[in-house]
Amino acid sequence: MIGRLLIVNHVFLLLCTSMYLGTGGSLVLFSFPIASQLTPDNYYLQFVPQVTAATAFFTTMTKLMLASGVVMLIGEWRQPTRWVPIVVLLGVFVATFLTLKWIFPLNAEMASHIKDAIRLHEVLNEWMRLNRIRAGLWCIQWLSMAWYFARWTYRIRYSALGR
Repeated sequence: MIGRLLIVNHVFLLLCTSMYLGTGGSLVLFSFPIASQLTPDNYYLQFVPQVTAATAFFTTMTKLMLASGVVMLIGEWRQPTRWVPIVVLLGVFVATFLTLKWIFPLNAEMASHIKDAIRLHEVLNEWMRLNRIRAGLWCIQWLSMAWYFARWTYRIRYSALGR
């Protein structure tokens, strides 16, 4: 029973890291390329409602991720795979610190209706730079979780085949 609950927990953590990876990838691949076309007249609808909704959702998800990561760390503590939840938790802490300290103030400035085009692009450029770093952290979190599941899949599949 405990083993099944741990699997559910670990899959949930993989889901969360996947959602972060998808968000970061979407930003870099689809949102950042149009940044140069944004003006004080059109950026607000392209940016503020989406970021506001994402902030509300990811704040709750991050809290659940931290709890799930602690559960995984306890469950894996005596295993060689204990580094996986450590990497994920460190990534969540660093990404959260980056978000709270540097990204949220930029979000607030953009939500206040920037009127100057030069200032808008300074803020957007810094916001994109910081989000590239954050997306990199999200990639590391996801790769750790993917490795965890790939390791078990490989061990089960190839030990059953006698390889």
